[in-house]
Amino acid sequence: MQTQLKELKVVPTGNTFESVKIMSSKNAETVIRQFYFEDIDIYESCFILLLNRANRTVGYAKISQGGVACTVVDTKIIMKYAVDTLASAIILAHNHPSGELRPSAEDKHLTNRVAEAAKILEVTLMDHIIITSDGYTSMADEGLINV
Repeated sequence: MQTQLKELKVVPTGNTFESVKIMSSKNAETVIRQFYFEDIDIYESCFILLLNRANRTVGYAKISQGGVACTVVDTKIIMKYAVDTLASAIILAHNHPSGELRPSAEDKHLTNRVAEAAKILEVTLMDHIIITSDGYTSMADEGLINV
């Protein structure tokens, strides 16, 4: 039995948001916060924001949703979206339902893993933002991203 090969296409789906130029971590946090609702204090979710060479948003994607303490983030899925949209940069974001703004050791490890994978594809990991209902932390602003 032969398997059929399918043509793959990038087709935007879901909610749409206005494309904006990302100028700072605060600007990125404002855009990312639109993806979260009352569930921000319930379970952890991870999103990516995809940017072109002019730092304008070209898309976003929900990467994972987990429980109250963690979510599994697959680097391959992040890179798939970056390649599919021909993104030049990505911003990784996730929430901490606990309200803790400090990045955990796992957060730092994920950041380094995504940055290394992105570098191979000539994509820049611009930031990893952790948000809570009360605030945010930019790992780039804290000097925690090795580009």
